[in-house]
Amino acid sequence: MTEVRSEVVGLGDSAVDYLEAWEIQRGVHAEVVAGDRPDTVLLLEHPPTFTAGKRTDAHERPVDTAGAPVIDVDRGGKITFHGPGQLVAYPIVRLPDHVLVVDFVRRMEEAMIATCAAFGVETARVPGRSGVWLKADPADPIGRPERKIGAIGIRVSRGVTMHGIALNCDVDLAWYERFVPCGIADAGVTSLSHELGRDVPVTEVLPVLQRELETMLAWQPYEATPDYEPRPEPGRAPRIQLVGLG
Repeated sequence: MTEVRSEVVGLGDSAVDYLEAWEIQRGVHAEVVAGDRPDTVLLLEHPPTFTAGKRTDAHERPVDTAGAPVIDVDRGGKITFHGPGQLVAYPIVRLPDHVLVVDFVRRMEEAMIATCAAFGVETARVPGRSGVWLKADPADPIGRPERKIGAIGIRVSRGVTMHGIALNCDVDLAWYERFVPCGIADAGVTSLSHELGRDVPVTEVLPVLQRELETMLAWQPYEATPDYEPRPEPGRAPRIQLVGLG
């Protein structure tokens, strides 16, 4: 079984600046590539930050950032938000020969799905859209749309992954009103706190997500959660999103 080391880098008042965390990732990545460190998952929160992937269009960027920086990053996908109340995990792991990039992405999504299930929130993938979603319910008196709770975006270099996943615990959802999250304008964004009607802090979610990630990164067979119906991004045909964060 593959050894995976989990490291809590900074939470709450010790949230880690995005560029600082990116530099930490690079250092850990170099060590894992060289064989000087075991596979490592970095767990942290960021101060308010927008990150724009390679496919971000100009109209999707925030007009008013409320002082949060907008950082262009070397992952795929479009623009997303990181901030307090969002648990971020950066798995920096060597992919086994039998694990394709798409398999790794599915495992990371499955870890978030299992974490949400542990809190009584049912989620799944939506083919054509990256991340983890709650299904729209026509019978819901509130009329809540399909909404994303977990984002994913990765980069693989020299067979080792970087970047990772972000799960909304008790993040301030007003930040998502400032831009077009992941370039998808016809769906919403949510959090565990919003869905459960109680505060679900990052510290409560962290040990659950850590456990689920370690399970998925043992590279054993698993039973995937059934997908929701496909819904491609507006203006795009359905496809597998390998490295789209948002």
